[in-house]
Amino acid sequence: MTDLTGKTALITGSARGIGKAIALRYAQLGANIVINYSSNAANADQALKEVLEHGGRAIAVQADISQPADVDRLFAQAREQFGSIDIVVANAGLELLGTPIADLTDEQLDRMVNVNARGALLTMQRAAKNTADNGRIMYIASTAIAGPVPGAGLYTATKAPGRYFAEVLARETAERGITVNTIQPGPIDEAGVFIDSIPSDSPFRGLQAAGRIRDRIGTPQDVADAAEYLAGDLAAWVSGTTLAVTGGLPQ
Repeated sequence: MTDLTGKTALITGSARGIGKAIALRYAQLGANIVINYSSNAANADQALKEVLEHGGRAIAVQADISQPADVDRLFAQAREQFGSIDIVVANAGLELLGTPIADLTDEQLDRMVNVNARGALLTMQRAAKNTADNGRIMYIASTAIAGPVPGAGLYTATKAPGRYFAEVLARETAERGITVNTIQPGPIDEAGVFIDSIPSDSPFRGLQAAGRIRDRIGTPQDVADAAEYLAGDLAAWVSGTTLAVTGGLPQ
């Protein structure tokens, strides 16, 4: 099993869904945890409670990742509390599906660009400055960026820059032993739109599950498995790559 004892992990958007699953996994492996949330303090408090049940140390920090001052404060509080940062997972993001490009509003454009693109880049840039040598940086992308998906044009366009940014950053941090990788999940239950807008009995779930391992969509724990691998010693020489978590479908 991966041992993260004594390490500190900062995971953006970790009050629920994929980010929370990664935070809980890292806590189980012995890491100190920095939970980040944008607005839902109740979810953050619950996530913090669950992380602390594993016996480690943790804090929850409210910060809007689209705002540079908030991102700086997030990293500053993490370092003040724990001394160093060893793992950063740029996970926070928004999903918008089912809206044709012609129907997008200016407000939707601004919000998605600010959170998904600008927020991810700000997080990874600050991670490059603040992560300890031999640390780990990860970006959580989406298999939607693998090809054009009607109704998901804005979501896809704002998630794609992060992967390229991570690939470049991997080369720029290589001399310090810091690995930078992308995890690219397929549809994940209990995360994103599968929490907010897709009912448990929706036919969409079956369509997304067809052809995948055991005919199911992914879970946050599936993504946490990948994040555990990339955080550990076995992945010390894996950098600048994308790990697709899709249940077997090509991307």
